[in-house]
Amino acid sequence: MGTVSTQPYDRRAASRVLAGLAAPGLFADTEPQAPTRIAVRATPLRPEPGSALTQSQRMYLERFMRPCRPEQVTSATHRLTWTDSAGIPNTGYYHTEGAGPELAVLARETVLTLWRALAGSGVPERSAALSERDRAVLAATTTDHEPPEIFRVGVEAAGRALTQHGLIAGDTPYRDIVEFARGMRDSGIFAAVATRWFWELQASTYRRGMIPVRLVTQPDGSVRYSPDSIALLRAMKDATLADAEAVMHRATTEEGMDVAAAVARYHDDLDLISRQYALLPTGTRPACLAATPQTVDGKAVHVLATVVDHFVTTFAALAPTVRVVEDATVLDPGEGQGDDGVFYVPDMSCQHCVRTITALLTSMDIPVLGIDLAAKRVEARIRSPRNRFRVFEALRDGGYNPVDQAGAQAPGAAVG
Repeated sequence: MGTVSTQPYDRRAASRVLAGLAAPGLFADTEPQAPTRIAVRATPLRPEPGSALTQSQRMYLERFMRPCRPEQVTSATHRLTWTDSAGIPNTGYYHTEGAGPELAVLARETVLTLWRALAGSGVPERSAALSERDRAVLAATTTDHEPPEIFRVGVEAAGRALTQHGLIAGDTPYRDIVEFARGMRDSGIFAAVATRWFWELQASTYRRGMIPVRLVTQPDGSVRYSPDSIALLRAMKDATLADAEAVMHRATTEEGMDVAAAVARYHDDLDLISRQYALLPTGTRPACLAATPQTVDGKAVHVLATVVDHFVTTFAALAPTVRVVEDATVLDPGEGQGDDGVFYVPDMSCQHCVRTITALLTSMDIPVLGIDLAAKRVEARIRSPRNRFRVFEALRDGGYNPVDQAGAQAPGAAVG
């Protein structure tokens, strides 16, 4: 009887697998979206006295963003809640001197459109035909193992990056959100996020409505990160990588664990940089798998550029069709007072989030019955309104924004 080889962690190989799947085409054509009216609720954030940050933002910064200082962070002024055209509750942030609430809503509609385009592109069929070796590479290296999910998360990450940088749109010369999106693309800001940030820093600061960079306009009208921002991002990445390396070194040398056991034992310690970055060889700097250009059958393939180009093009095409109106009477954010075990976590974006939320509820002795990542839906055996309130508070402490099922309004209505 033959033995099954174990494929090692290999980011370069995983990048090549994804490029091969993307080479024939990542997105199919989609039908134009009908005019849609989406109502949003904007709630002012409450910074601590004498500070521009909320308590949650300050606590996260002090614990996880060293050596970042409070004055290096821009906070949103408002939190948004709304239900998108697919009927899924969402949360987001905006700054009154930034791009405005329309950016987050339109970015979400762009994500939904590209998810449909991805489903019809042939990627699911090509993914199903992957060799066992290629599947093993992804299983050993990526957080989301199924390629369609990896690409879906990538699309959502593009929307997240655009929306988060909208907090500092006032740094730029761009006059509206479409010009802003194009400017971000043409200036290489999406690529900067993929290479200079690390995943959990971008995701966690986004969920908290904060961004630790500034943009500087260049003579040609493009924008770049300020030199201080570049230095800060590097310092935060280096500090986090050093922490992960220290944990893994202690576990594998002093405690004699193998890598798998070390990751399982110290999951919470490694959570902020994720299992994938903890497994990087010492001295290796992490970057998004999609950011590395590949050659497939003699053809240059750049997954990140493909996703970003389609995102911005689709964003611009949807802009005239989506009307955003503020309405303080709709979409209560939810206070954890529902009478069943179903709720939504709108800023849950990948399997890392799923595992984090599952682990949190399990630690509270609350069984998780199911999580639908695409619908942002969680079902758990909560048993009482008091426990539900506790769950919501714990999720908020983790940077998520849970929403009661009862708080969801009807999907965005077509405009007559």
